[in-house]
Amino acid sequence: MGLRKLWQYRSIVKEAWDQTMAVATLLCGLHVTNTYLCTLGLAYGPSMLPTFNLTGDLFLADRLSTMFGKVGRGDVVLVRSPENPRKLLAKRLLGMQGDSVTYVVDPKNSDRSETVVVPKGHVWIEGDNIYASRDSRQYGPVPYGLVEGKIFWKIWPPKEFGSLGQSRMKDPDL
Repeated sequence: MGLRKLWQYRSIVKEAWDQTMAVATLLCGLHVTNTYLCTLGLAYGPSMLPTFNLTGDLFLADRLSTMFGKVGRGDVVLVRSPENPRKLLAKRLLGMQGDSVTYVVDPKNSDRSETVVVPKGHVWIEGDNIYASRDSRQYGPVPYGLVEGKIFWKIWPPKEFGSLGQSRMKDPDL
C-alpha cells in the first residue's frame, strides 16, 4: 500500500517540478533581457522637462547601444549617477570625448558660460531643463562606463506613447 501511494505522488511531484522549472526559465529570461538587452525605467522630476513629465514617465532603454558605442550627441541616455551609484538618471548626452562643450555655469543667477573639452572615455550630460538639473555642469564629465542605455521609447503616459527620437533635442546645432 505504501508503494502505491508513493506512485500517486510521483505525478504531483513531477508537475510541481515542471512548473518550478518553467518559472525559473521565465525569471532567467527576464534577468538577461533587463541586464543586457532592454530595460524599463521611470523618469520623474523637473530635470528633463519637457521631454519627460514632472510626475513621471515610463520608458524603455536599449542596453545594446552603449555596448556597441551607438550613442551620440542628442540621445537621451540612462546613466548611473556619479554621486549616488544606487540611482539611475535620464539625461541628454551633449558631448562625447574630445568635444568642446560650452555651458551656462549658473543659469538662475547669471549668463556666464564656460567651455570644457570632454576627456577621453567620458561624456557630457545635461538635463533638458537647465534651471532644475544636477548634471555635468555640477560634477563634470561622466565616465562612459556609467552610461547604461539609450532611451528610445516612451510608454507612459499613453498620449505620449511612441519613439523618443532626437526631435526633442535641446540644441540641434550641437
